[in-house]
Amino acid sequence: MQISQRAQAIAPFLAMEFGKRAAELEAAGHRVIRLNLGEPDFGAPPAVRAELQRVAGEVALPYTGALGLPALREAIAGFYEQAHGLKLSPDRVVVTAGASAALLLLTAALVDPGDEVLVGDPSYPCNRQFLSAFGADVRLVPTDAASRFQLDLAALQRHGSARTKGLMIATPSNPTGTSVPPAELAAICEWARAKGAWRIVDEIYLNLSDAQADGTPAPTVLAADAGACVINSFSKYFGMTGWRLGWAVVPEALVPAMERLAQNYYICAPTPAQLAALACFTPESIAVCEARKREFAQRRSLVLQGLRDIGLPVPVPPDGAFYVYIDVSQTGLDAMGFCEQALQQAHVALTPGHDFGASEAGRFVRLSYAASREDLVEGLARLGRFVAGLRG
Repeated sequence: MQISQRAQAIAPFLAMEFGKRAAELEAAGHRVIRLNLGEPDFGAPPAVRAELQRVAGEVALPYTGALGLPALREAIAGFYEQAHGLKLSPDRVVVTAGASAALLLLTAALVDPGDEVLVGDPSYPCNRQFLSAFGADVRLVPTDAASRFQLDLAALQRHGSARTKGLMIATPSNPTGTSVPPAELAAICEWARAKGAWRIVDEIYLNLSDAQADGTPAPTVLAADAGACVINSFSKYFGMTGWRLGWAVVPEALVPAMERLAQNYYICAPTPAQLAALACFTPESIAVCEARKREFAQRRSLVLQGLRDIGLPVPVPPDGAFYVYIDVSQTGLDAMGFCEQALQQAHVALTPGHDFGASEAGRFVRLSYAASREDLVEGLARLGRFVAGLRG
């Protein structure tokens, strides 16, 4: 059997690879502290779980329309008004089988072979893999602590060209947990619009962002750029990782293409997940999610203090999501070696920076504080002993 060049060229997703190795250690009887995946330990809000149990008793759970349940599209649009003060037509909302399917549809709708697309380095690896699979010429733009490991206007002006057809930004970012300041993001989008380039903005972690200085919630890019294409998910803020449910907000002119693509690629998002997800938008469930957001902020403080005590620097403290990007260069190991030895010796699973780009990837390791406080405390203690051993 001949395997396609596409499949041969794709790199492993290291966060999942280290998860697989962790599972092997657990099967051998070791307790592994898993800080490698962005998977909230809370699960879905109680009302959502109860609703899933109820709908599971339905005799038939037929396909929905390819764009999603109308009631769920309306609920998502209402969430933008409630959380961000933005009135949004439900007609622009496309419910997808996870945020990955939203990216699949957008990439298929916007990318032609040879199109130059600008993506920050570091960034979530699957984003660039989707782009490359549809023939995009992905240009990874190096970023650093001075730009909060995010694309900024100056970098785009340096690296953009007449061939630039689009750009992809995640704010807050995976792996760094850092956000693009709203004014900077608006300037970036205006630059792209002037070039006729599309904008995909990954806002999966937006509702886990810190409030702005005036106390208002972090804004969606749609407040500044109504023509941007936004990706979001039920996985992070709502804690529904395995439910495989997400959404995109797109210009109305793009909706028919998204619908045709969804019909052909996966028919529709899972019906039980869609029905249960309606319970996400009740006052009860939103209160649960907001309490969990406050818990994540406390876990972040715990982790940042723990890393300071160990002597592992975090060049840019996160202001959203649930990740810290750690500089391990002073330990004498590169990121891959650090993660491999931390897993084998300390039984702590982390993710090397090699997952997220090429520029200085060997210096950085991602830690997810989506794990329980108990696991975070134990994981930091193990890392402290491990690093002390390296220095000794």
